[in-house]
Amino acid sequence: MDVELLGRVLSTLPDDDDHPYRTGPWRPQTSEWKADDLTVVEGEIPADLDGIYLRNTENPVHPAIDRYHPFDGDGMVHVVGFRDGKAFYRNRFVKTDGLLAERESGGPLWAGIAERPEKAVRTDGWGARGRMKDASSTDVVVHAGVALTSFYQCGDLYRLDPLTLETLGKSEWNGSFPSCGVSAHTKSDENTGELLFFNYGKDAPYMHYGVVDAEDKLVHYTEVPLPGPRLPHDMAFTENYAILNDCPLFWDPELLKKGAHAARFYRDTPTRLGVIPRRGGSAEIKWFDADPTYVLHWVNAYEEGDEIVLDGFFQGDPEPRDTGDGSFYQRMFRFLALDRMQTRLHRWRLNMKTGQCREERLTDTITEFGVLNNLRGGRDYRYAYAATGVEGWFLFNGFVRHDLKTGAEERITLPDGVYGSEPAFAPRLGSKAEDDGYLVTLTTDMNEDHSECLIFDAARLADGPLARVRLPERISSGTHATWAPGSALPGWSTADSPATAAGL
Repeated sequence: MDVELLGRVLSTLPDDDDHPYRTGPWRPQTSEWKADDLTVVEGEIPADLDGIYLRNTENPVHPAIDRYHPFDGDGMVHVVGFRDGKAFYRNRFVKTDGLLAERESGGPLWAGIAERPEKAVRTDGWGARGRMKDASSTDVVVHAGVALTSFYQCGDLYRLDPLTLETLGKSEWNGSFPSCGVSAHTKSDENTGELLFFNYGKDAPYMHYGVVDAEDKLVHYTEVPLPGPRLPHDMAFTENYAILNDCPLFWDPELLKKGAHAARFYRDTPTRLGVIPRRGGSAEIKWFDADPTYVLHWVNAYEEGDEIVLDGFFQGDPEPRDTGDGSFYQRMFRFLALDRMQTRLHRWRLNMKTGQCREERLTDTITEFGVLNNLRGGRDYRYAYAATGVEGWFLFNGFVRHDLKTGAEERITLPDGVYGSEPAFAPRLGSKAEDDGYLVTLTTDMNEDHSECLIFDAARLADGPLARVRLPERISSGTHATWAPGSALPGWSTADSPATAAGL
């Protein structure tokens, strides 16, 4: 492994920190690395694995003003690139306005998700709630050859070189970028090159939806009127439609009048699913009522006759009660544990002619953070890959391959003390079948204090990794990841090597 330390940031986190989402598997990094010719610990990197795995992480530099939430951490993106049986690694902080301002001040300036807005030092800020730092630490996608990072509760889209991870600035869309920002979980349609997005806030109409074309121009933006402020987190799309949601977990309206932002689950209120033509207006939205729940993440959607088939993770208990068990932090963050929320893969069938919604649970297995072969995004598909969680905590301890046609499941469980990242499906060069490719993830190994990139045969997950590739430093746990094929990366195919393409 050829390793170079590119820089470090000055952290003001306490040496005796006891917060479980800033220590242990969530211990943040301060170093930025350039590493070429990564060491293969076991197996071989497949020669037909060609592209990059990108992962965003919450990586706090400063303590919270009062109470830290793991989604508050500053964005740090990791990339592992593969070509010709070799691999390289880079990691960089996303140079957000908030990170730079707090670096200059030497401490926190904005209130986090678990803090009241009036606690913020500065009165400006971002987010659907207001007075928050846009950490750009939640999601990452690749669109028009550029990596885009985004924030949980709406903010800017930060543009990164997908190979060097240099911050290139913010998306502007020729001056048309929405003033209320964009939510995490923008959707990149690999079949059309379009980017679909939504945003939300506390002012009517409370939601908007838009489309950016393959040339990175905003070509559609419309209101999505809702009954009041809501907290959507994800969306889905088909070849002809986008699917938005109005779930009955949102800020308590009475407390909101007093300036408090406390999310409540309204068990007697239906979930509403809104279907809109991909470039349609608000008058064209068709709403469907469904069983009350909250859906953090959708997997995919597609059209089948008169129906839209929508798959996502139904929460059996979106507001788990405090049983008094566990530590203070475990009770405080019970809303992040998959077993407490009872997240299971679920299917909704929305009949565009009758207006009826039919639902079915697809499995009893608790999983979340589902991914698929992105070429099947918005199209009929068979396989979803999702993470399993550690009881009581927001940590991934394995993966399940869901066969949505037969109901069969194949599982891989990581060793005790080893935690994974959201996986990504990487199609094999020249692949024809939907599952002809690899599943890629990064691990945080608390036993050996290191991290690896694991590569699995996506059709034979239970066989274990085909290769284990060592990273230069143990990375922090985090949220979302994506895969971009080499064909989507400028200069990739003409470079002498993947490391050359990612040269600084």
